[in-house]
Amino acid sequence: MDFQPLKYIYQSAGNPEASTLLLLHGTGGNENDLIPLAKNFGNNFNILSVRGNVLEQGMPRFFRRLGLGVFDEKDLQFRTHELVSFLKIIAPKEGFDLSKLIALGYSNGANIAGSILLLYPDLLSGAIMFRPMSPYKVLPTCKTEHGTPIFMSSGLHDGMVSPEEIKAYKDTLTKNNFNVELNYLNTGHNLIQDDISMAHDWLKTTF
Repeated sequence: MDFQPLKYIYQSAGNPEASTLLLLHGTGGNENDLIPLAKNFGNNFNILSVRGNVLEQGMPRFFRRLGLGVFDEKDLQFRTHELVSFLKIIAPKEGFDLSKLIALGYSNGANIAGSILLLYPDLLSGAIMFRPMSPYKVLPTCKTEHGTPIFMSSGLHDGMVSPEEIKAYKDTLTKNNFNVELNYLNTGHNLIQDDISMAHDWLKTTF
């Protein structure tokens, strides 16, 4: 496949045993956006922050969409395979353990993290997904053998996705052996301090 490299920032924790946070920005973001947020989780994680290869009216994204909340699922699949191929190349280059990779994505970034979970169910050791949507209208068979832990936070007033849709997404992942913690917050699509605090506690307890 005609995969392209992704622009990225890598920051090592200086510990060969460290897990790595894979930072996946929202629409219009870049590889710098989530690094300050990731610092809330301490200095014990490597950081790999990547920029999506798709532009929508000049705004970086990880995959194309056909309209608001309507994903180009063929492009999403292609970009997921492209990202995973990149991760497999960059891990030995930068010296981090691919088996200790935890995705942290917001919005568009959370959705490609979800696509990784579905297409490569045992690649990630965990995932933090802020304001996710189900990446596919019909979710592929995706059973994980490892009970991969997932943290989700969804805004009760998010105009992009309803609480019922997120609950159905969570239930499908749970049926496929993912260990999902879903949190509803009294906010919209924007991130608030509770997202960070709850994700911090989940990460500390889980890893």
